[in-house]
Amino acid sequence: MQYKSRWLGFATLAVSFCTAALFWANPWVHAASEPADMEIKSSIDQLSTLVHLVENHYAEEIAADDVMFQGAIPRMLRMLDPHSSFFSPEAFKQLREDQKGSYAGVGMQIGHRSGDTIVVAPFPRTPAYRAGLRPGDVIVEVDEENVEGMEVLDVARRLRGKVNTSVKIGIDRRGSEDLLEFMVTRARIPRPSIATSFEVRPGIGFVRIDTFNENTGSELDQALAKLKPKKLGGLILDLRGNRGGLLSEGVRVSDRFLEKGQTIVSHHGRSSRERLYTVRKGNGGNVYPMVVMVSCNSASASEIVAGALQDHDRALIVGHSTFGKGLVQTVYTLSQESGLALTTARYYTPSGRLIQRRYDGVSMLDYYSNPCSEGYRPQREGVRLTDKGRQVFAGGGITPDIELEERRENDFQWALDRRDAIETFAQDYSREHPDLEKGWEVTPEVIEEFRQFLHREEIEFKDAEFDENLDFMKRFIKQLVYNSAYDIDEGRRVFYELDPEVEMAIEALPRAKRLLEDGGELLAVGRQAE
Repeated sequence: MQYKSRWLGFATLAVSFCTAALFWANPWVHAASEPADMEIKSSIDQLSTLVHLVENHYAEEIAADDVMFQGAIPRMLRMLDPHSSFFSPEAFKQLREDQKGSYAGVGMQIGHRSGDTIVVAPFPRTPAYRAGLRPGDVIVEVDEENVEGMEVLDVARRLRGKVNTSVKIGIDRRGSEDLLEFMVTRARIPRPSIATSFEVRPGIGFVRIDTFNENTGSELDQALAKLKPKKLGGLILDLRGNRGGLLSEGVRVSDRFLEKGQTIVSHHGRSSRERLYTVRKGNGGNVYPMVVMVSCNSASASEIVAGALQDHDRALIVGHSTFGKGLVQTVYTLSQESGLALTTARYYTPSGRLIQRRYDGVSMLDYYSNPCSEGYRPQREGVRLTDKGRQVFAGGGITPDIELEERRENDFQWALDRRDAIETFAQDYSREHPDLEKGWEVTPEVIEEFRQFLHREEIEFKDAEFDENLDFMKRFIKQLVYNSAYDIDEGRRVFYELDPEVEMAIEALPRAKRLLEDGGELLAVGRQAE
């Protein structure tokens, strides 16, 4: 029977690949007792009959696949834990692309603004950049199909396609009366996991890891080589907002900063034998003060890196308590190119911490939003000790050694954001000044131009509000002008150079140095948050 065979396939198909603290593994077979076999067979028969009845007798025409793959399976998985999930063929294809670190398309970041799909920025050296697409362009047509009012993901799907095929993009550009048309030839677009690495201060390196894909370890090697590790006086490793990725790459990143033989992470589950990951290559004697920046959205592989470096007293953790995902998923390929990410194990930091947050009796909405909600503090479940005897805590993610104050938009900043004021001003400014030289700064004259721009756009504000937010405006004006005048890489660089949290991380480097030397200063992790 068609439905029965699909469900039997669901239970026995082999592992394909891994993502989001997922790992490669071989399929396993368990010898179940005869009563258990009969019970499973009975359940499968009942479900098969139910789907057959729905497909043939429901009041309206409905596909069995919709019932199974959009209804029954996702609901069943939600009963297990928040991270076991089903991937439709389209989502599964996207998952694979994300892990490869590249995709076929035109090479630009797009977003939503006031009901329109806009070009946030074309990536450097890509077809979109070479064709002349610029930040702020409104995408009106794709291959002469009107996409106004369409979801951003739907527009993105139309822009992607096979390498060497062409797509015609119709653009509404501020200051231009006519629709601009660009014929762009798609190419293989790299999606680096480390898009930003540079010397943020003399002798101090900054490396930002956005995700953990198949190339992260090799990209880190290149970034560190560029920073000349033997001359580094300190390193800032930014994992803020990094939701994770491949477990293997989290291990590779940790390996680069620890000593040979040290434990990085371990995992085991009911049907998954214990596996221990240890340092193989090591830091090669390159030891310098190090700060790891984390946030409430740092999860999974990010927490593996932060937990390993914290437990071995290799780095000072600065920021906010992390998400708290300590479950490992194995991805199984199902029929029709769909997939199942099933939780098969839990992982533990070197000190033995399970950092998974509790999810029993919690809605999916609360589970995913709580770590970033105002006033949230993780529930601590047990104390462990680092190599040098500092206290660290299980449950609720990685607690930072130095907890930063939560940053919230004030009313003035929210008003600018809601009206896209800084983005629009930056695009106008760079268009009116086409020959900006590198090193351009936001002068008092530029700030005054922005003040007058706000008046013209009828954005109400008080002079006191404007003056209190000068640093905020300077930072984002500079970033977005650099995006438009140069490219998104230059914009990212100035964004982090002026980031107040990065400045706090730099100020913490002397404490990170003392931690390396004796570890005696910080006796309890998170003391600053108490």
